Amino acid sequence: MKIGELAERSGLAPSAIRFYEKAGLLPKAARGANGYRVYAETALERLQLIQIGQNLGFTLEAIRAVSLLEGAAFQDGLLHNLDARLGEIEQMMQTLRTQRESLLDTRHKLQQSWANNECLSNADLAARGPARA
Repeated sequence: MKIGELAERSGLAPSAIRFYEKAGLLPKAARGANGYRVYAETALERLQLIQIGQNLGFTLEAIRAVSLLEGAAFQDGLLHNLDARLGEIEQMMQTLRTQRESLLDTRHKLQQSWANNECLSNADLAARGPARA
């Protein structure tokens, strides 16, 4: 199929397809007698995998590394990357939980100080320790 059809079927712009090909994420297309790129059906599958990987937060480098593997190595590499990404997400979630608790604590301290007609500085907020309801 030509790049226009591949673009339409994948939902990607032809420039994105050319980028993925140049970056080594998509195998080089064959060239027809007219010089146009001609892609196999497998190119569509590869583009779909790239899109899924990006939607899951994988870098193009990680997608490239796994796409170069075959057989059991592909499966192992994919599972390894999925586990690593899950670890990254868990770390982000923990960071967000900590930030949320800090925001709730600061909000509570501010409400208490305003109720007592006090004005707290940043140092006061940090020095008072966790608020208690």
